[in-house]
Amino acid sequence: MSRLVYMLNGPNLNLLGKRQPHIYGHETLADVERDCRALAAELKLDLVFQQSNREYEIIDWIHEARETACGLVINPAAFTHTSVAVLDALNTFDHPVIEVHISNVHKREEFRHRSFVSLRADGVIAGCGTLGYQLGLRRIAQLLDQAA
Repeated sequence: MSRLVYMLNGPNLNLLGKRQPHIYGHETLADVERDCRALAAELKLDLVFQQSNREYEIIDWIHEARETACGLVINPAAFTHTSVAVLDALNTFDHPVIEVHISNVHKREEFRHRSFVSLRADGVIAGCGTLGYQLGLRRIAQLLDQAA
């Protein structure tokens, strides 16, 4: 069985470390990718790491993952609260999906409390900072090991 995991990041995460560091911290997305690649190697996972500000690109990557990946970790960012299209794409993916948010969305504005993605996610990690990405990878690895 494939041990390929897609890690997808939504809009504005390219500005991680520069945009609102009091909420999202000082780590960059490159730092997150470096740490996740190191952990993926330790867990014997292959990793595709992507970021886009374009909804259609995230959807295309989810469609691509359907053919090759055994798990998906997604920080949909603002698409969390707005995109039925991302939800519909995730509903076509037959393997574990872990939703990650750097901040605790439940302590923020009311509109951030609703997640379309959570309707499909097998787990949600919020408020753990960028460590949430690694927790998501660990959960995917655990689920794969349990299924083996």
